[in-house]
Amino acid sequence: MNKSILKLALPNIISNITVPLLGLIDLALMGHLGSEVYIGAISLGSVIFNIIYWGFGFLRMSTSGFTAQAFGEKKPTEAITILVRALILTFIISVFILLLQSPIAWASFKVIGGSPEVEKLAEAYFRIRVWAAPAALSLFVFSGWFLGMQNARYPMIIAILVNIVNILLSAFFVFGLNMKSDGVALGTAISQYVGLLTAVILFLRKYREMLPKVTKSGLIDLKFLSNFVKVNSDIFIRTFCIIVLFTFFTSKSASINDTILAVNSILLQFLMFFPFLSMDLPLPAKHWLGNL
Repeated sequence: MNKSILKLALPNIISNITVPLLGLIDLALMGHLGSEVYIGAISLGSVIFNIIYWGFGFLRMSTSGFTAQAFGEKKPTEAITILVRALILTFIISVFILLLQSPIAWASFKVIGGSPEVEKLAEAYFRIRVWAAPAALSLFVFSGWFLGMQNARYPMIIAILVNIVNILLSAFFVFGLNMKSDGVALGTAISQYVGLLTAVILFLRKYREMLPKVTKSGLIDLKFLSNFVKVNSDIFIRTFCIIVLFTFFTSKSASINDTILAVNSILLQFLMFFPFLSMDLPLPAKHWLGNL
């Protein structure tokens, strides 16, 4: 039992650690530019994407849960149908995000605030990175589906690759091409699509034979879509509270001055290490690891 738990848990731990690690590296790159406004810009821009991506975190959780049920019941047709349904829903959500990016940016900066220079850089950061929304949300779905299929190795591979590409590209754009916070945004956007391409390749490599099982009639299931969203209603409320807390903290920091915003942004990144260590682990794994 312990080996089975570790087989799922350890890749999850590695995958989750890369998330806050990347944020620290982005801040480190901006810290070498000699001004706190760049760190502040990354912080404000990241808050907006935290609101968007954490709010749609159910795409990963619901996909993982329903897929695990189908896998356990040995229903491959249902399992692959869940993936396609989730990807269709992700596409619809992504289109709305891209179409509404201007109102989203305007409302976000009205709420968060910040100095004019920081807001200008943060908006440039947002305008570039927002185009990665389809890839980022699709990666939620693929990662959740792989986990539901008891394959924790693929999400780990994708997460590590995305972070490596992101770091290399961001460093190249910042130090090689003399870009600023927009260079980090561009590196992040490109790396998300590299991750999506990798997810598709890995899927086709192992699960290609499942695709013919998808039928048009099976995709149209309003009851499933309703349950898909409702199953994580409690988690959404919890996540919303966390979003409000982090947004309030960042907003108050930005209202003081750019230096306080930069310092608190770094502190928040360190804080993020702890929840990501246990995020998405199977419950038996959390209990077992906690007793080590």
